[in-house]
Formats: sequence, C-alpha cells, structure tokens
Amino acid sequence: MGEVGRGGCCPPMDLFRSEPMQLVQLIIPVESAHLTVSYLGDLGLVQFKDLNADKSPFQRTYATQIKRCGEMARKLRFFKEQMLKADILPTASETKVDLNIDDIEAKLAELESELTEMNANDEKLQRSYNELVEYKLVLQKAGEFFHTAQSSAIEQQRENESRQLSGEFLETPLLWDQELSTDASKQIKLGFLTGLVPREKSMAFERILFRATRGNVFLRQTAVEDPVTDPVSGEKIEKNVFVVFYSGEKAKAKILKICEAFGANRYPFTEELGKQAQMAAEVSGRISELKTTVDAGLLQRGNLLQSIAAQFEQWNLLVRKEKSVYHTLNMLSLDVTKKCLVAEGWSPVFAAKQIQDALQRATFDSNSQVGAIFQVLLTRESPPTYFRTNKFTSSFQSIVDAYGVAKYQEANPAVYTIITFPFLFAVMFGDWGHGICLLLATLYLIFREKKFSSQKLGDILEMTFGFFSVPFELFGPSAYACRDLTCRDATTEGLIKVRRTYPFGVDPVWHGSRSELPFLNSLKMKMSILIGIAQMNLGIIISYFNAKFFGNGINVWFQFIPQLIFLNALFGYLSLLIIVKWVTGSTADLYHLMIYMFLSPTDDLGENQLFVGQKTLQLVLLALALVSVPWMLIPKPFLLKKQHEDRHRGESYAPLQSTEESLQVESNHDSHGHEEFEFSEVFVHQLIHTIEFVLGAVSNTASYLRLWALSLAHSELSSVFYDKVLLLAWGYNNVIILIVGIIVFIFATVGVLLVMETLSAFLHALRLHWVEFQNKFYEGDGYLFYPFSFALLGDEDE
Repeated sequence: MGEVGRGGCCPPMDLFRSEPMQLVQLIIPVESAHLTVSYLGDLGLVQFKDLNADKSPFQRTYATQIKRCGEMARKLRFFKEQMLKADILPTASETKVDLNIDDIEAKLAELESELTEMNANDEKLQRSYNELVEYKLVLQKAGEFFHTAQSSAIEQQRENESRQLSGEFLETPLLWDQELSTDASKQIKLGFLTGLVPREKSMAFERILFRATRGNVFLRQTAVEDPVTDPVSGEKIEKNVFVVFYSGEKAKAKILKICEAFGANRYPFTEELGKQAQMAAEVSGRISELKTTVDAGLLQRGNLLQSIAAQFEQWNLLVRKEKSVYHTLNMLSLDVTKKCLVAEGWSPVFAAKQIQDALQRATFDSNSQVGAIFQVLLTRESPPTYFRTNKFTSSFQSIVDAYGVAKYQEANPAVYTIITFPFLFAVMFGDWGHGICLLLATLYLIFREKKFSSQKLGDILEMTFGFFSVPFELFGPSAYACRDLTCRDATTEGLIKVRRTYPFGVDPVWHGSRSELPFLNSLKMKMSILIGIAQMNLGIIISYFNAKFFGNGINVWFQFIPQLIFLNALFGYLSLLIIVKWVTGSTADLYHLMIYMFLSPTDDLGENQLFVGQKTLQLVLLALALVSVPWMLIPKPFLLKKQHEDRHRGESYAPLQSTEESLQVESNHDSHGHEEFEFSEVFVHQLIHTIEFVLGAVSNTASYLRLWALSLAHSELSSVFYDKVLLLAWGYNNVIILIVGIIVFIFATVGVLLVMETLSAFLHALRLHWVEFQNKFYEGDGYLFYPFSFALLGDEDE
C-alpha cells in the first residue's frame, strides 16, 4: 500500500508484519456527513465497508448526486477532447480558489453551451469554406476542359472552311449536303455535370457510369495536385475533378444517384467563358471573406479553451472528489430516523486519534449540533493487510504482492526480498562490468531530468572492453607462476604455486585454462546449493515465528521441527560436506557419497571419508530424516481432533482479550473450529502437505541450480562475444573490420547480456522467491487495505 496515510504523526513503520487493524463504526449526523467523508478522504486511513450491498446503484440514497457529478465529468471530458484537438494542454494554476460545486456546475453548463455553439458555427463556416475551395477548383479544372474543347472546335471549323474554299468537299458531296441540310431543331442537346470525386474511387466511378448508361456518357477527369479538405468529413482527401456529359433526363437521374453513392460533390457550372470568369472572381472573394471569419472564430474559440485550461485541473479534481464522496456515502447505512448515517470500515490502530480529530473538525465546520460517534467493533472477520512503505521498499513489496497479498499479521516476505532478491539476481547475472552498466542505466533513470545525466552516459562510452568477463588481479597477484618458458596462457601445465592462495574469488590464472569450465561448473554448482539450503532454512525459521505469533503450538512441534530436521539431515549435511571439502582440499566424490548414503548406509566410506565419525553421523542423520516424515504426518491430525473435541466440551474458554489481541487470534482461528471436524479430510490434507514438503525439499534444492546455470551462461556468452568478436576483429589489423567488430560487440553486449540476460535473471530470481522460498511459510491469501483516499483517485470515470 505505498504512501497512503503517511504523515509526521505516524509511528515508525513496521514492514515485517502488517499494521494492527481495527473495525470501526462511525455514526455521523446527516448534516455533517458530506464534510466528514471529505475529511476522511483527505486523511486516507479508512476503508469503508458497503453496508448497502443488496441495493442497486439506483436505489441508493445519493444516486441523484452521483448522476449530477457524472454529468459534470462528461462536460469536463468534452472540454478535454476539445483542448486536445486545439493542441491546448491544461495548466496547473498556482492560485488556489475556493470552489463551490454548485457554481462549478453552472459554470460548466454555460461553457458547454457557449463552446457547442461556437463549434456549430465554426463547422458551418468551415464547411462553406471547404465547399467554396472545391468549387474554385471545379471552375479552374472544368474551365480548362471547355476552353480546350472550344479551341478544338474553332480549329475544326477553320479547317472545314478552308476545305470548302479549296473544293475538297466535292470528294464527299452527300455528307456535306447532309450536314448543310440538317435541321438545327432536331439536333441532340447534351447536358453535363461537374464536381469532385475521391481519387481512390475514380476508376470504379467511371466503370459504374459506363455500365449504368450503357456507354451513353462521356467522362473527363483530371487530378487535383494537393489533397482537398472534404466539406462533409473534414478530412484531407486526394480528389479528381470530373465533367460527365449525358443525353436525356433518365441518364441524368442515374448519374446523380451514382454521384451520391460515391460521395462525389457536385457544383454548378456554365459553359460560357465570360460567366466562368465572373463566377471564379465571386468565389475567390467569398473565400477571402470566409477565411477572415473562420480565423476570427477560431481565435475566439482558442481564447475560450485557454480560459478553460487554466482552471480545468481544479474543476476536474473537485468533481472527482465530489463523486467519490457520494459513492462512499452510498455505502453508508441510513438510520431509521433518517437523521444520521452509520458507517463501518477498517483502519489502522494508530489512526484512531487522527480519525477522531477529523470527525471533530467536520462537526465544527458544518455547524452541526450533534457530533459524530467513533467506536471500535469486535469481529471474527479477517482484516485487510496494510504495510507502510517508502519509495525504496514499495518496489519489493510490489514483487511480493504480485504473487499474493499477505494475510493479516502474516510475516511479510518483502523484508527478506529486499536483501535476497538483489543478491540472487547478482549471482545469476555474475559480471561486475555489466553490473556497472546496469548501475549507470539505473542512475540515468533516476536523474534523467538533471543536467549531468548526459555525463553519466558519457561514462559508459569511456569504459574499456576489458571490464567484461575477463580476469583482473583486483585482490592481489595470482598465486601461480610459470616454472619455465614452456608455460602457455592456454593451459595450467608448468604452473607452480609461488604465493599464498588468492584471497577472494577465483584466481585469474584459471581464465582460459583447460580446467576453467569444469572448475567453474563445480564451484558455481556447489555455491548454488549452499545458497539454496540457506534460504530454504530461512523460510522454515520464518514459518516457526509465524506459528509462534499466531499461537499455534501444533505447527511449531509437528511441522517446523520435523521439516528443519528432514531438510538439514539430507541437504544440510551435503552443504557441510561441501564446506569441509573446500577447507581440507579433499578429492572425495560427494555424488558417490550421497547416493550410497541411501543405498548402502553401512558400507565403508573408503577414500570418500572426509572426517572421523562420518559414517556414524550419516546413519544418525538418515534415521532422523526417516523419523521426521511420520513425525510430520501422523500426530498433527490427532491433536487437531482432540482440540476440536475440547473446544466443544467448553474446555478452551479464556479470559476476554483486548480488541487488538482478539482480532489477531479470532481472524486467524483455525477454520475447523467453526464447522464439523472431518478427521479423514484433515489426515489427507496433512498427507498431501507432507508429500509436498519431502518431494519439494529435493526439487527445490535442484531448482537453486539455476543460479549456477544462468551465471555460467552469462560468463560463457560474455567470453564468446569478447574473444570471438572483439579480439578477432582486433587481430585483422584493419580499421573497417575493427569498427564492424566493435559495433557487433556493443549490440551483442547490450541486446543479449544487458537486456535479455537481465530479464532472465530477474524472472528466475522471482521464481526462486515465489516458489522455493515463500512456499515454506507464506500463504498469501489476504487482501490489501484500500482506504478511501483522494490521493488514490484516478482520472477514469467510475
């Protein structure tokens, strides 16, 4: 639960167990109810229970007020959309003004009406402007059609006249006589329509026209160079100007329907050149006038949106607060007298004084004659879980909560995760050079807004490639040296020990040797087992403290102790052998030793013996491991049955406890005390639990070998990129190859080692905590404390 309710008056936070919680009841006079809930929202330390769960939202007391707030929220969303379209962002006003919800409601209604009217006028003007722009294009392009046609006709007429004078018409006298004798009244009169059609539809438009009129049309099209704003949709569209010639009214009706279907905008046109010029001049003048009018309207609209933006955040916050207050009031029960509201909810014990102070302030500020009543209720219900965290611990708490929320007063794994999670991640990541890169990247994210963030980026570029997965004599010189000149870097042959053993880590001389990979395999595998056994022991110890805290002695003696014995009799003993082998330098085969500890426990150990009395110790540990299994399985169901019988005989009565103690014990009481006891069901449950632990002890130990596997994989990948890419490119003594090699090395390092390997190590560290560690003690079946707090309000509409 992050930062909720943290203040200077709060006690030091306790992250190990959730805050002690109490169920409180508030009896609030109706006249001060709104102000009281508002003050509690500022405080953010009460999680209200819904006492009207059986009622629909429309049956609740304050449904009208919520609808009213929802309407104001709709208007604010409308304003926000309009501001975004105008590229105007809400600005945080430095001056805080006392706002009244009634005044805001009236103001929002007035602004919405004004803005809607402006939008309607602007839309009409913009549509008229876009239509005139299209009309101007039609006049230009269609005018070119007619001008070209007229020029062609004049040229044809001149050619015919010249033929007549030269006597050429005598070659076709009949046709010429027919032309001369044609009655002008019987000539076919062609009509035409002009307009614009979207370019993507122009081909289909032409085909449909041809088919609908059976080819009795003549269509001419020309493309408009720039996209045109469509008057209907308001979008930029590439269009063609068209002129279609037809004959007859039926053909015209068909063409008009086709134009409508294809979204083709039609405009009137005259074939007289003089009128065309006059119409073009008139359209240009109207466009200029409309442009001035549209710009003035946009300026006025922009000023209105700017004034809205200056107060938008305050209005939006107040409306969301008001709506959340009424939602909370709807969760309260109305007293039969209708003079007070009854509220129930969870709050931390430490917040009692703060809640009472808020109630007193609300009573005083609302001029109420009757004060609110605060009282603590006793309950068997399990309280919510509340951990007070800071910016550092909240991230680890989120990791744990992603698996499951701790039940009330259960030990919080986040306390240990703060230490163990980075440690296990580092073991798997396993490279201090790449770790520095991650550190620098993290610092960049933290300080990215500061001026020196660019200097941190420069530090990365200045780091040498030698920092990555190659040995450094950081803790002194190597303990080994060459015996003679036959020594080579690629082998340990000829090396002799000339100094004390390397004090920390792996001796640098092992790098590149034939024995390096088997040695690192063995070393990292054994380290993984040691780390895993230590963390699993920690989990069992935490389960012991959980059982002690909840007062369950059965779990202490018949779960914690046998689990600890079983785990350490086998794998704790293996950890001991690993340490003894390291200290003594023995060559004993631990795999052989552990296998035959089970198969032939009485056989002589021979060269695998590490210390005196080892065989006897193994027999004792094996016996303890075998005894611990029935110890976990058999006694607990019988003891639970006896407790159940004693409880029903009245032998388990105890003195009345305090509220805090009562909540702690009753909310975590064994569920078998409230229902019929089924011995077979309990025994089967215990059998499953025992089998899970016995098998899990083996599988969990093996699972920790992922520490070895990922660490080794990271190391080997780093060596491959370093040796086979960077050093190989360096060996060619070619600048171009060197540059290509450096680029490939950088991309491989960043993409594979710093991104994929980081994600892999993170996910595996999550797995080790969620499964191998937390399953020893953590149930995670609780629910978070989610108080009514204005600080937690989101922008989304409820």
